[in-house]
Amino acid sequence: MRNRSALILTTVLTTGALTLTACGSRDKDNNDDGAGDKKTVVIGFDAPLTGDLSALGIGMRNSAELAVKTANKENTVDGVEFKLQPLDDQAQPSVGGQNAQKFISNDDVLGVVGPLNSSVSQSMQKPFNDASLTQISPANTGTELTQGDGWKKGDKKRQFKTFFRTATTDQVQGQFAAQYLYQKANIKKVYLIDDQKTYGAGLAASFKDTFTDLGGKIVGQDHVNPEDRDFKSVVSKVKGKGAQAVYYGGEYPAAAPLSQQLKESGAKIPLMGGDGMKSEEFPKLNKKAVGDLGTSVGKPVEELDSAKKFIEEYNKNYKENMETYGGGTYDATWAIIEAVKIVVEDNDGKLPSGSREKVLAAMSKVKFDGVTGTVSFDEYGDTTNTMMTAYQVNKQNKWESKFSEAYKPR
Repeated sequence: MRNRSALILTTVLTTGALTLTACGSRDKDNNDDGAGDKKTVVIGFDAPLTGDLSALGIGMRNSAELAVKTANKENTVDGVEFKLQPLDDQAQPSVGGQNAQKFISNDDVLGVVGPLNSSVSQSMQKPFNDASLTQISPANTGTELTQGDGWKKGDKKRQFKTFFRTATTDQVQGQFAAQYLYQKANIKKVYLIDDQKTYGAGLAASFKDTFTDLGGKIVGQDHVNPEDRDFKSVVSKVKGKGAQAVYYGGEYPAAAPLSQQLKESGAKIPLMGGDGMKSEEFPKLNKKAVGDLGTSVGKPVEELDSAKKFIEEYNKNYKENMETYGGGTYDATWAIIEAVKIVVEDNDGKLPSGSREKVLAAMSKVKFDGVTGTVSFDEYGDTTNTMMTAYQVNKQNKWESKFSEAYKPR
């Protein structure tokens, strides 16, 4: 998503995808020819590790950590030790901006994974760009982050040379959701709600354009405060409009009570949202979640042969759910490692000076078979993998995949 929103180690993968390789800046002695002296590469990590969205952030952190542990265990780059520096942004742009400066000030940091929220990313992109520090998000789906505000009119311009992502855009996700709802679920009338944040508003706008183009009708539209938990006023509006479903651009902490209050009001219609809603926490927080719909980037990792070893290792090492973005986070972390590997191999096995700039330049060459599929980036820094999946909450109160497709934007 987006703002917020699972993968590795099979024989199908290339040695780059799960044997994670990388290397980074030198130890403090800065000794090039010190045989046996391990050099340290720090990979920064930023996401909400406390607060309402922490379930997603913790799953991301664990997955990034697993990638680093795997690289060290496999000794993917002889003489190199990887370290993860995780910081909590609390889903707040101001905190994310402060974290960005902390990463920049640490010369050992050669790349940063995260954040979860597109709005947080907006506070980090320029500082990273100015510092030539590679940033790759497994969760940011705001289209404008890579293509600029003019993307809706076909005027796409890369905004920051340092920003990449393993999650596809809201343009893709919103369009996919609209097509699924109209063509697969046979729903023609929708009430549209968003939380006014970068992720939610962008997702709702993309959904609206495609749904109406297909012939669907938006019977009403409203905005809510993502911090609210009482939605009775907007629910009463929905009931009077004859909507067959509600589409919500936002995240699960508000989506769950919105859905429950909608059903309790007597409106027996599903709520649909994007990857920010499609969390395991959503049905836990919502007694009326059965039948609700969600979309998420990629195919469920449980259905991917390439993710079997990743899932096994994750469950062995962590008690927390990997959540929506576990696989994508592992692949994002691995992409930085792969870029560093390219730099080192091009310099006779040694880390050169100006490593950040060289790692950034190497990102355009990165391509490997990851947990989520082939990992590579287009001219905007967007993932070339546009696989999307629609889910529905089943009678066991669990998300169940219904339909997957490598969706191409209209």
